[in-house]
Amino acid sequence: MMQQDTIIALATPSGVGAISVIRLSGDKSIEIVDTFFKSIKKGKSLKTQKTHTIHLGHITNNDIIVDEVLVSVFKNPNSYTGENVVEISCHGSSFIQQEIIQLFLQNGCRMADNGEFTMRAFLNGKMDLSQAEAVADVIASNSEASHKMAIQQMRGGITNELKELRAQLLDFAALIELELDFSGEDVEFADRTKFKELVAKITFVLKRLIDSFAFGNAMKNGIPVAIIGEPNVGKSTLLNTLLNEEKAIVSDIAGTTRDAIEDELIIDGVAFRFIDTAGIRETKDVVENIGIKKAYEKAENAQLIIFLIDSNKFSYSSEDFLQEIKTIKERFPNKRLLVIANKIDTLSCHDSSILQSEIENLILLSAKNKTGIEELKAELTSLVNIGALSNNETIVTNSRHFEALNNALMAITSVQEGIDLEISTDLFSIDIRECLRHLGNITGEYDVDKDILGHIFGNFCIGK
Repeated sequence: MMQQDTIIALATPSGVGAISVIRLSGDKSIEIVDTFFKSIKKGKSLKTQKTHTIHLGHITNNDIIVDEVLVSVFKNPNSYTGENVVEISCHGSSFIQQEIIQLFLQNGCRMADNGEFTMRAFLNGKMDLSQAEAVADVIASNSEASHKMAIQQMRGGITNELKELRAQLLDFAALIELELDFSGEDVEFADRTKFKELVAKITFVLKRLIDSFAFGNAMKNGIPVAIIGEPNVGKSTLLNTLLNEEKAIVSDIAGTTRDAIEDELIIDGVAFRFIDTAGIRETKDVVENIGIKKAYEKAENAQLIIFLIDSNKFSYSSEDFLQEIKTIKERFPNKRLLVIANKIDTLSCHDSSILQSEIENLILLSAKNKTGIEELKAELTSLVNIGALSNNETIVTNSRHFEALNNALMAITSVQEGIDLEISTDLFSIDIRECLRHLGNITGEYDVDKDILGHIFGNFCIGK
């Protein structure tokens, strides 16, 4: 990516629409557009206009009008990329889009690479690396929860968490390096008591951020919910009812579902990924056994498990029911479990009350008649701890940040061990620098490998 180039790309989705926006960035972007822009107001030149202004006119090619457009001018450094930026709002015809882009490609521009506009914003100091990555998350967000987390990150969430701690650690690192220069004089410039307090504080913050990743990643990609139970208890019917479409095949024949079927549903701003699994039972069918094995695997990887049973099966006695619940809890001891008795439409109110009184926290519903579905949705959202999200706490959703935080924690733990063992300062000073490097890699305040930058911004869409 050559920063001196003027780049161009379609900033809105390709295809036909009411309008399209074509974006240019680079020192010569205003000059290039001005060559082919004829303002409605005669004699107006874009080069002499103030920043953050919009101008009506025509894009022309050899005095032939290509389209009537609105041109927005943003002069450096007060632009998204920190360079001169021009955004051309034209009619949303694919032909017009390509005519304008090709015109400028033939006259001093080149096509932007994926994410190059945002990469330039990072390189020009308009945002740090974690904020730049959050731009992609904002674009990709498909629920209120994922949008909130992306916005919080784009506003500098993790940067604000680490900035002060990193600065303090950097100060101590400088003092410790100074001690090494005077090692022969047996002096200490860094207050060991305050240094221990800082190390403990950094350790606490890093652990909290690392712990938030499981929740943040699930909220970003959809919280996986596995629906398990014996054959013919209504798992596929429940999935279809929740999604309000015939996603899974429903049949009275046991073992119809042999592979996991999943789809996403947003409930109160939170994305849930429901997974219908094969019925769990003893069988000699090789293919069905593979499906059952997959069912257990999906449950193992899920954050929530819905254990569904047929309320008629137990003849109003909860002993078998309790045993099955116990078995599932023992198999998945660390999972949140929702126990649901399906097909209550076939039970009397009296029998339903008995069943519910004998089983703690039992949810009654009829997937077929859609009875109790809203109660199930309410229970699902109540099990998701969105307090941290509501309180605008920093939640880690990026796997690169997660890895860097883990590496930083390992380094700072080594520093703590070095202090406790009273080892030579020059030994644990290496770990301090290592911790600083990993923290700096999150925000780009350290020497970030070019390959890492290429990977990050290569996953962006063109035009951003």
